[in-house]
Formats: sequence, structure tokens, C-alpha cells
Amino acid sequence: MSVAQNPLSIKVEVPREDAVLLTVEGDLDMDTATELQHHLANQLHHGRRHFLLDIAGVPFMDSSGMNIVLRAYQEVREIPGGVYVISPTPAVRRIMDLTGVSITVPIVESAEEALATADSGPGVRPDAESDAEPGPAASTSKEE
Repeated sequence: MSVAQNPLSIKVEVPREDAVLLTVEGDLDMDTATELQHHLANQLHHGRRHFLLDIAGVPFMDSSGMNIVLRAYQEVREIPGGVYVISPTPAVRRIMDLTGVSITVPIVESAEEALATADSGPGVRPDAESDAEPGPAASTSKEE
């Protein structure tokens, strides 16, 4: 039986009826990810559409934590809603960048920024200014 060296702490706040702020502290790994999953499922059951995950206090996240974030993103995308990761530590941000999670799930600096991003509509990302521009992305003719 494994005992978590750095137990997870999750503080739940409801800044408005359709959104929840989950402030997570501690390692988010195989031993602790289920706790976050339960909180997310409970809030989804209570009608929340926007999930703000403040992970500034998470020094380590493994694939179990990434999977919880991605599953939540996939579930609320159908509502429609969103998942917003707030202030990841440099180590966690690096893992999110390397695995591509940061391409899918918006990363913001504050709960206010997350709510503003949620209010600006689906598909709008705060850091995607140059990701997709209107017009042809590539030439469609083949040159040989």
C-alpha cells in the first residue's frame, strides 16, 4: 500500500453559478488524481460548465493528473463549457507543453482571466493569437 508523501488539498469556491474554482495543492499523481476527479464530477453534477483549476500549488503532475484534466476538458466541451488551468508551476507547465495538453486546455494567469476567456466564447484561447489566422493555411497545389 502506497502512502502519498505530499497529500492533495483541494479548495472549492463558486465564483458564479456556472463556474467553479478548484485550488489544488500537493502532487497530482496516481495516488491523488482520483480525488480531483471526484471533485470535478461532483461539480459537473451540480451544473457547473466552467472549471478553473488553480494549480500554482502543484509542484508535480504525472500522466494521471494530465488525464483527469483532459477528460474534464472533453466532458465539458460537449455542454458547452471549458477547463482553464491557472498558474502552473514551471515544472508542471513544461510537462503540459511537452505532452501537448497546453495546446488543448487554455492556460491562464488568474481566475478572472479564466472567467473572461470563458465569457468570450468557445474556441477562444488567451494565448492563441497567432495559432490560427483566417485564410489559406498552405498552398493546395502540388509542385513536383
